[in-house]
Amino acid sequence: MSAAAPAAAPSAALPALVSDTALIFGRYARQTLKSRFQMLFGILMPLLYLLFFGPLLTDLPLGSRGDSWQVLVPGLLLQLGLFGASYTGFAVLIDKQSGVVERMRVTPVSRLALLLGRVLRDAALFVFQAVLLIGAALAMGLRAPVVGVLIGLAFVAVLTVSLASLSYALAVKVNTPQEFGPTINALTMPSMLLSGLMLPMSLAPGWLDALSHVMPFRYLVDAVRAAFVGDYASPQMLYGTLVGLGFAALTMGIGTRVFTSAGS
Repeated sequence: MSAAAPAAAPSAALPALVSDTALIFGRYARQTLKSRFQMLFGILMPLLYLLFFGPLLTDLPLGSRGDSWQVLVPGLLLQLGLFGASYTGFAVLIDKQSGVVERMRVTPVSRLALLLGRVLRDAALFVFQAVLLIGAALAMGLRAPVVGVLIGLAFVAVLTVSLASLSYALAVKVNTPQEFGPTINALTMPSMLLSGLMLPMSLAPGWLDALSHVMPFRYLVDAVRAAFVGDYASPQMLYGTLVGLGFAALTMGIGTRVFTSAGS
């Protein structure tokens, strides 16, 4: 009878992890719902690009890549995830300075749940903002299949989970916003410029197009653009899915390791 006890532990741990994750998710979701400014402010930059940059692309010859909105909107969706999720770690810095993180660590709540609850809240928030952005794009002339739009939202969620995990892990390791902010800026700006968020990198000079292939976000952008024209079986969709899932697994692994080892 005593030998069966260790085998039952993993099965008992999973419900506890789910419960703890739901608890942390609920805590931060309620905070978010109380702040309409936080919920809506994140779409400001993509919305400005949509309003003031999108009309400039209407006469650009894009060929089989789709019309200007089918090219621009997928990039703006992932821009929303890129910049929004990358800066979520600032919340951990605030919690560290106010002692919230230390108080949570001495509770029975799983440390992994402290990460998962936050990340899932972020994914829900940015998918909601992406829906609002798509609504504005539809009003301006975007035409895309429903399945393609849903795929685009799924990619936003995957990118958010990936980058929020890295952002929180970095915030645990550094002590001040002065360390965190410049590090994030140094990573997000090259990511934006080399991912082809505004225009396909295939339109760039050969050397720049080749360089952009080392940036994983490029594959996600190309996949969402393929989805928005209904090309679900394209190589771009396959590569984007594989890179997105692989990147999410890697970053979640890093975030999990940092959160579970911090302070131990």
